Amino acid sequence: MALAQAIDEVRLNFNPDTMTLLNFVIGLMMFGMSLDIKVEDFKRVVAMPRAPAIGLGAQFFLLPAVTFLLTLILGPAPSIALGMLLVASCPGGNLSNLMTYLAGGNAALSVSMTAVSTAAAVIMTPLNFSLWGRLNPNTAPILREVSLSPFDVFITIFLILALPMALGMTAAKVFPKIVKKTRKGFKIASVFIFIAFVIFALKANWDIFLEYIGWVFLGVMIHNALALGSGYTAARIAHLEPRDVRAVTIEVGLQNSALGLALCFKFFPGLGGMAIICAWWGVWHIVSGLTLAGFWSRVPVGHSSSPRVAHSA
Repeated sequence: MALAQAIDEVRLNFNPDTMTLLNFVIGLMMFGMSLDIKVEDFKRVVAMPRAPAIGLGAQFFLLPAVTFLLTLILGPAPSIALGMLLVASCPGGNLSNLMTYLAGGNAALSVSMTAVSTAAAVIMTPLNFSLWGRLNPNTAPILREVSLSPFDVFITIFLILALPMALGMTAAKVFPKIVKKTRKGFKIASVFIFIAFVIFALKANWDIFLEYIGWVFLGVMIHNALALGSGYTAARIAHLEPRDVRAVTIEVGLQNSALGLALCFKFFPGLGGMAIICAWWGVWHIVSGLTLAGFWSRVPVGHSSSPRVAHSA
């Protein structure tokens, strides 16, 4: 128990220039992902709102509430609990569209949900994080100590997510031929740049990571399973079509932990439990996403009245 509590005192080793680079890399990933997003994706949500509404409701309301209860039940160190709440407050991850496509889900729905959840995250992420973090008696003191301002979080998310998304969509519209030729390579390159950054970051803090990973490994597995389960349960209760169920499940289960990592270092300078939760979530949700996509790809999707849309990754 002493070791678990000691993680609250750990500060990972990152300098301001590294944090600036992290924000840039995340913005680069967001720009690349946004090259596939069109205004029609937002219009599709308005025209056929039922499935996206179920998914976004699970994303921004059900998952944070379930995570809050999980932190009360497990009673982890405050910094770990705060990291779990931060991840749960983030929008869907950048890989959700690819995983949905591989799983035989509704890729068009996934892209639409990613677009809307990313835009909504500018408001919903700071709101959820501040609300549930202050309701937990163990994490509330940390938020009071840093005097976290939802408005400051709003500005940071706007610069990291909303602005690159707007620039990416604009570039795709203004330079369609260039974007068509470079989109796939650019997206792959941005993901590899981020992976390289994470490896570099872990190398600089490897001893700390190894010392405490055991305390977060199981927690992240349970949390991620609950995230996937929340999306799946909400979609099934709403009687969505099988392909839509797969899209909603994956969209809710794969969180943008890179954003969580950036917010952690921006407002909670390298707070050990938070940073390790966000970093390990980024690794684990790839494993769980690929596992689920591999399973579903072998299971007949069932009857669907809407055509399958193969959206490029």
